[in-house]
Amino acid sequence: MDENKVSGGKVKKSGKRGRKPAKVDLKAKLERSRQSARECRARKKLRYQYLEELVSSRERAICALREELEMYKQWCTAMDQGKIPSEIKALLNLAKRMWQKSVPESSLSTFNFDGQCQK
Repeated sequence: MDENKVSGGKVKKSGKRGRKPAKVDLKAKLERSRQSARECRARKKLRYQYLEELVSSRERAICALREELEMYKQWCTAMDQGKIPSEIKALLNLAKRMWQKSVPESSLSTFNFDGQCQK
């Protein structure tokens, strides 16, 4: 009992508290560490691939939106000059056909496409 100390009726053991580390094979521990590092690098690579694809898709979306914005600017410039772009005419004709399909035949004689009443 020379390594144990008695104080106040309690036996105290000298040294560290808690579990003592098991004798771990150093080579096995090193291999687990290497495997963990490989897995970490693989996860990092996948994460970067995902982010690069996300950035690429967002850049394509931005380009498409810029082209659409440019088209609308051209349409506005043309309308400011008193011209109606052919694309807008086509959209208006399509909207007119859709509206005529949704309204009963008896109502078509009393309304214009612009919604004004005829007398």
